[in-house]
Amino acid sequence: MLPIRDRNPTDTFPYITYMLIGINVLVFLFELLLDSFGQLNAFIGTWGMIPSQIMDGNRLFTLLTSMFMHGGFMHIFGNMLYLYIFGNNIEDTLGHLGYLAFYIFSGLCASLLHILLVTNPNVPTLGASGAIAGVLGAYLILFPKAKVDTLVFFFFITWVTIPAFALLVFWFFLQLFSGALSIVSTGSTGVAYFAHVGGFIAGALIALPFRGRVSPIREPRRFRTFSREDEDYWY
Repeated sequence: MLPIRDRNPTDTFPYITYMLIGINVLVFLFELLLDSFGQLNAFIGTWGMIPSQIMDGNRLFTLLTSMFMHGGFMHIFGNMLYLYIFGNNIEDTLGHLGYLAFYIFSGLCASLLHILLVTNPNVPTLGASGAIAGVLGAYLILFPKAKVDTLVFFFFITWVTIPAFALLVFWFFLQLFSGALSIVSTGSTGVAYFAHVGGFIAGALIALPFRGRVSPIREPRRFRTFSREDEDYWY
């Protein structure tokens, strides 16, 4: 399932969400430039998070820098799509600076669980997935009934509108199952599934105290119609 958009308007402009997307895209473009000069591996080795080094207390700054690096077009596209769809509502709820702190903390929690359960601690880890998983966990707690337009791939492609609860629970258990499978299998998938799990759980727990502060979900006003009997209109 691939989400396309949610139907959950906000009251504030998501400055931090767009800033995070912009930084990630700029870093990825820089990675492409380095790759054209054959210097990408050195860049990843310097700024990517290597679990064995973190466990030794070295290069702790990479816990942060690795959150803004990606390994390919599909990697950054998927991450930025989820951040774009779900980040604005969490930013609207937590406030701009609170949301930024939440995002970074979720990413750190994601890295921690990955470090504890990784099978090859010498492989660099990079990506915003853990922090964005925190956003998804918070969204599940705060807006479980929000409608999400989703593409479903199952023998054929179809467009459905489903509650956020269905999409995000499916996503979480897919990560959990894939992570468990990666531990028992002999090969490496190259995906830090338990970072996703750790970020998601952290985001959900942080969001719990904010449940009572969330405004009721409003359907977006997209269409404008008029009636002789009723002067109200949607736009």
